[in-house]
Amino acid sequence: MNIRTMAENAKVVSRDGTVIAFSRLGHGPPLILVDGAFCFRDNGPTPQLAPLLARRFTVYVYDRRGRGESGDTSPYAIEREVEDLSVLLDAAGGSAFVFGMSSGAGIVLRAVENGMPVRKIALYEPPFISDKDGQPRQLEGQQAELERLVADGNRSEAVMYMMTEVFGAPRAFIQAMRILKRTVWKKNESVAHTLPRDLAILNDWSVLKAGSSIKIPTLIIGGAKSSVELQLAITTVGESVPNSRRQMLGGQSHNVSMKVLAPALEEFYLSK
Repeated sequence: MNIRTMAENAKVVSRDGTVIAFSRLGHGPPLILVDGAFCFRDNGPTPQLAPLLARRFTVYVYDRRGRGESGDTSPYAIEREVEDLSVLLDAAGGSAFVFGMSSGAGIVLRAVENGMPVRKIALYEPPFISDKDGQPRQLEGQQAELERLVADGNRSEAVMYMMTEVFGAPRAFIQAMRILKRTVWKKNESVAHTLPRDLAILNDWSVLKAGSSIKIPTLIIGGAKSSVELQLAITTVGESVPNSRRQMLGGQSHNVSMKVLAPALEEFYLSK
């Protein structure tokens, strides 16, 4: 589904001069969607989720910097992504509901911690994963390897590495995906240079240590069929944000059905 064919498309300029492309569709209170790794308006679940939410909200979907039609400016810093979300909030009227998917949840948490005018936040499986001793999983090694692969021009191998060594997907399955879903694979390759950034976001647990400063209503959603590690991550994030509640979606995993997710978001955002 090409979301841009059904939406009003525009661009805003972030604080450092980077152009951020976005689409707006629907009617109702503003809701901004923040994607996770690999995803942008032409790739991932957002094109399915946005039209479902547009029945009750004015939905803003954007390409995170370095992806799709958005620009990019070096050097990268997580703070720049927070500033990108801030200018989207301005475009939405100065305040909005916000939803963060996977690593996008890390951006949302940091934004709210910094006092951004957000009404409510919902997060789907923010993967702040602990090791067997309960300590934050260290991702510097994987981040460095992704940076090396991208610098060497091995974008396809970077995608493979992210999916197998970081996400834990079987290599044979991902190899079959590379062969059978060439269009999707090419889109993934186009944003391979942004993958180390997602790991940088997830390796910074300071946002969780400061979670007690988050006072707005927060919903942390997970899939009942997701891995034990992801379910523990949901608990970890929930315990870090005192004004939060958790909801598990039956039959769902990290690859959640948008038709199941959308009603949960609607109910949360529209509840008093």
